[in-house]
Amino acid sequence: MSRKVVRASKFRHVFGQGVKADQCYDDIRISQMTWDSNFCSVNPKFVAMIVDASGGGAFLVLPLNKTGRIDMSQPTVCGHTGPVLDIEFCPHNDNIIASGSEDCSVMIWEIPEGGLVTPLNDPVVKLEGHSKRVGILSWHPTAHNVLMSAGCDNVVILWNVACGEAMVRIDSVHPDLIYSACWNRDGSQILTSCKDKTIRVLDPRKGTVIAEKEKTHEGSRPVKAVFVSEGKILSTGFSRMSERQVALWDPKSFGEPLTLQELDTSSGVLLPFFDPDTGIVYLCGKGDSSIRYFEVTDEAPYVHYLSMYSSKESQKGMGYMPKRGLEVNKCEIARFYKLHERKCEPIVMTVPRKEVHALQKEVKALKETVEELTKRVSKLESKN
Repeated sequence: MSRKVVRASKFRHVFGQGVKADQCYDDIRISQMTWDSNFCSVNPKFVAMIVDASGGGAFLVLPLNKTGRIDMSQPTVCGHTGPVLDIEFCPHNDNIIASGSEDCSVMIWEIPEGGLVTPLNDPVVKLEGHSKRVGILSWHPTAHNVLMSAGCDNVVILWNVACGEAMVRIDSVHPDLIYSACWNRDGSQILTSCKDKTIRVLDPRKGTVIAEKEKTHEGSRPVKAVFVSEGKILSTGFSRMSERQVALWDPKSFGEPLTLQELDTSSGVLLPFFDPDTGIVYLCGKGDSSIRYFEVTDEAPYVHYLSMYSSKESQKGMGYMPKRGLEVNKCEIARFYKLHERKCEPIVMTVPRKEVHALQKEVKALKETVEELTKRVSKLESKN
């Protein structure tokens, strides 16, 4: 009886590769703030990074093709009076970006075509409603001009950016600091994780809790959670012994996790990025020098380890390119923008489809040649 040793997967051989030095963005002073957000946002036109700034907060927005050494005089977006904690490009308009800051405000900016020529001080819209710093931003995936913000006042606000007003204010659900907040794929639900070790699924229209799970991870370090395929939830956190964990939950029956895996004992918070097209989740640890990736399927153990991209330098943040910005003709399935101390390095994730096919053809041709030569040798030997 044949036994399946290796699980069949299209993505078993996915590999990550850093680009050449001249395709990186060099000489950028990345923010030193100790905050567990991505510090970077990217789309097919621009890459944005939170940078160190004296007297307020600033972030840098560069056209994607402006690689190499970035001049110290490069203009920034510098309208906040406190350090910037999170930035996110709008999925519906590549020139619009939102920023959240320690100054308790959210600002919406319009980046001109070709990038900034002069410093940008005046936002298109300023959204004020939080009483403490704003550390999490997320645009609605399907509806225009809807932005979610979460602050250290334990409040989630849904904004109508077009008129600059708060549509929904969720202020009585979270008793403690909110660690993460994101939408599901069609924007019909919100998922949050909180310092009280509970993850909650919320109805964004009513601001009520649909489902919740207490003590998802026993450790006291931050928990991050994202929606994955079929409405399931993937969370990253820490055990009581400070081991990093990844777990998969079904909100329809929140009792026990579908799977809970312990990874290592590093202290960096794992930032999860899920690709719904391939079913791959990428885990990028703050302060790590690696990106682990897993395939999420509907067969046990549900979260299957694929491989790991490793490098020498640790990451201070990570940007994730939307699918429409990838070079799919080169078998690219994901691209990350890794923030170092002084630079930003794109990392390309590739499925070696064509290469494997070409190699298989070469191997087949070589086999046929060997068989032909073997026949000739045997004929010559029989004659002699």
